[in-house]
Order: sequence, then structure tokens, then C-alpha cells
Amino acid sequence: MSNVRLPILNEIAEDSASTPVLDDDDLMQVGDLAREAGKTVRAIHLYEQMELLKPAGRSKGRYRLYGPEALVRIRWIGKLQDLGFSLTDIKAIVKDVEAEGRGSSAPSAMLKVREVYKQKLDDTRAQIERLRTLEREILASLDYLDTCESACEPGKLLAECPSCSHHAREQEVPDLVAGFRS
Repeated sequence: MSNVRLPILNEIAEDSASTPVLDDDDLMQVGDLAREAGKTVRAIHLYEQMELLKPAGRSKGRYRLYGPEALVRIRWIGKLQDLGFSLTDIKAIVKDVEAEGRGSSAPSAMLKVREVYKQKLDDTRAQIERLRTLEREILASLDYLDTCESACEPGKLLAECPSCSHHAREQEVPDLVAGFRS
């Protein structure tokens, strides 16, 4: 019998050298973690592949086991995705903080995180303002169109709308309505 090992077995052997074998009731297998986090097993594996998540160890049967901190990490990843960060962005944040943390104090590493969050807050506030402006435009359009619904004759053609006399002369036609007229 030869000593040749299959590549997958080499990976397991290498992985087992750095991942402790655990037997703890507080730990979860990947399916349990996925269910608790509301994610798919595939998503959990992707987080691992991108080095965003690491198992706490392995069971005697060589299954990956995750502690409660993995659930916290997955929720954190989900919240960052809700903020608009891609998984690649999140990986960059993690790498930056880890690199910063190795060479300096925890406060300086957290300062880096604070800068990222502050920029996202500024971006979010700008987006909220754009959405508020759009909301006002939509409301003005609906108000304008409400007059059309109640005042226009049922048989009137859309082509006749540029000369509509049912709106006050000073009432500006909202852009979302004016686009139909051109």
C-alpha cells in the first residue's frame, strides 16, 4: 500500500492541525448554525471560504463546530450587507482591522472601524435626503394626478393633456408627470 494521499485528505490533515477537536454541547454544526442565523449552509461555507468566519473546532466525527460567537459574526455580516457592503468590502474591513490590530492598540483598530461606519453614515444620510426629495416629487405627482382622475372627461385623449385646464395656472407640472407630455 502506498503513502499517496488524496488532495482532499491533505486539506483535512492540514486543517486538523490548526483546528482543535472539540466535544462541547454549546457548539453547533453548520446546519444548526445556518438555521439559527437564517442563512443557507452554502452561505456559511462562503463566509468560511472568504475568511470571514472560522469554526471553533471539529467534532470527533470531523464535523465543523461553531460557537455562539459565529452567530454574532453572521448577524454582523448580515447587518453590514443591509448597509450596502458587499462580502468583498466586509472582507477588506476585517483584514484592515486585523492588520491594524496586530501592529497597534485596540483603540486604533476600532478607530479604523469607526471611520468606515462614519463614511457609511454620511452616505446613508445623503441617500435618505435623495429619497425624501423623491418622496416629495411622488406626492406632488399623485396630487396632480388626483385632479386628472376626478376632473377629466372619461373620453379625453392623453394627447389633449398639454392644454389641460383643470389645474391651477400657477401649479407646476411635476417632472414625473411632465415626462408623459413630451
